[in-house]
Amino acid sequence: MGDDAALLVNALRPRITRRRRGDYELRLPPEERAALRSLPAQLRALLEVGDDPSLRRLFPTAYPDDPLREEEYRALVRSELTDKRLVSLDTMQRTVDATHLSEEEVLAWLGALNDLRLVLGTRLDVTEDMEEVPDDDPAAPAFALYYYLGWLEEQVVEALS
Repeated sequence: MGDDAALLVNALRPRITRRRRGDYELRLPPEERAALRSLPAQLRALLEVGDDPSLRRLFPTAYPDDPLREEEYRALVRSELTDKRLVSLDTMQRTVDATHLSEEEVLAWLGALNDLRLVLGTRLDVTEDMEEVPDDDPAAPAFALYYYLGWLEEQVVEALS
């Protein structure tokens, strides 16, 4: 099998599968693990600052017409939501080089991937009616990462199904 065929076969392999034992096999090539390795720390830094505009989809407004209720709501749930996200990011960061994950770890990956994708999509101003980004666009690598995170998230959902 030639190098191109081997790359294609590897590209088509599911990245995560459920095993008979009930745990999950994580089959990420080294270049994908390298791409994922720094992402949890980057999102952690944003969450610790807390007021970055790219976090708005992680903490949507619950009461847009009532600022007082919105402030009360945020005071009640923001730290709990942040803590849950940080635990998921910790799990992803700790297990990015693992070959097997527990169901709890896979669920944490799902949460972390979703949060990473939401924040990146907000930064890129992704909309449903967007046109394809040309390869020579300076934002093309960021869009490629966005699409990869969505694809990987889909792989996790399929494995959990």
